[in-house]
Amino acid sequence: MTLHVLAGITGHARSEAPLECCGLLAGEGGLIDEYIETRNLRSSGVAYQIDPVDHFAALKRLRARGRAILGAYHSHPRSAAVPSPTDLAEAADGEFIHVIVSLVAEPPDVRAYRLDGGHVAVVSIAPVP
Repeated sequence: MTLHVLAGITGHARSEAPLECCGLLAGEGGLIDEYIETRNLRSSGVAYQIDPVDHFAALKRLRARGRAILGAYHSHPRSAAVPSPTDLAEAADGEFIHVIVSLVAEPPDVRAYRLDGGHVAVVSIAPVP
């Protein structure tokens, strides 16, 4: 994940607090180098739902450039950067990267996971310039 993406998703989380923010992560070759802010249809401090209109618009733009959505991110304004029961229940693709930004402390804690059928696998985030 690039430093630009890390700074962007952290800034998005701060700007939406106390509500959860959400967005998509794009890139190629396993490197996440783009984030796309989306609307949280739930307008909640404890849950999120990426607006399908935003999702499909991003998918269309990315495909036109030969790029792919590699994952999604959301924030936990008042809890740790670990998947909630809702996060686990709603995850559908074990290859998708789920990044969670916790705002409980400064600096924010950012962690990544692969979620599949209730199983949680930690994914290392190695920020690159």
